[in-house]
Amino acid sequence: MAGTTRHDVELIQRSKQQLSQTTDPIERLRLQCLSRGSSGIKGLARTFRIMDDDGSKTLDFQEFQKGLNDYGVPLKKEEAMEIFQKLDKDGSGTLDFNEFLEALRPPMSNARKQVITEAFRKLDKTGDGIVTVEDLRNVYNARHHPKYQNGEWTEDQVFRAFLDNFDSPYDKDGKVTLEEFTNYYSGVSASIDSDGYFVVMMRNAWKL
Repeated sequence: MAGTTRHDVELIQRSKQQLSQTTDPIERLRLQCLSRGSSGIKGLARTFRIMDDDGSKTLDFQEFQKGLNDYGVPLKKEEAMEIFQKLDKDGSGTLDFNEFLEALRPPMSNARKQVITEAFRKLDKTGDGIVTVEDLRNVYNARHHPKYQNGEWTEDQVFRAFLDNFDSPYDKDGKVTLEEFTNYYSGVSASIDSDGYFVVMMRNAWKL
């Protein structure tokens, strides 16, 4: 996964630059998330999921606005309302969670989506749609990690630190879904212009 940190720095700089130039509200929200790095969109998604008390996977405008504020991307009420109305295509007064994330993620080609799914499936040894420490034991060698080698961390701590890359910084549960994995890599993807380069990077990183 080397190289991701460098891409993060580039992504943050590029997003902040573009933020001062764009007027489209959805693009502004996307850039505000990406200016926090690859995990930005994933973190916002997790904030909304925590708020979804009834498990309906939908948000009304109050919840939507509160989620943005809680995550620290405050928008003017008019701007938040414009985004909400644009995405509430059926005019029901609620936003479908997954549709909102689809719209917020930087656009990705099918080749990128495919290689992300392939990497996830390789990690998800049990095939239950969730990657945990147990899944990682078979695909990721913790013994090569410098903190394991110097006795600072156990194997389990190395695995948890690895999973935390894909988890939200505010609510780490040690479980990674395909959606979280995709949200993370949509951030990485935004910093890489070439499809070919992105696919090669993923194949090398995950030995696909």
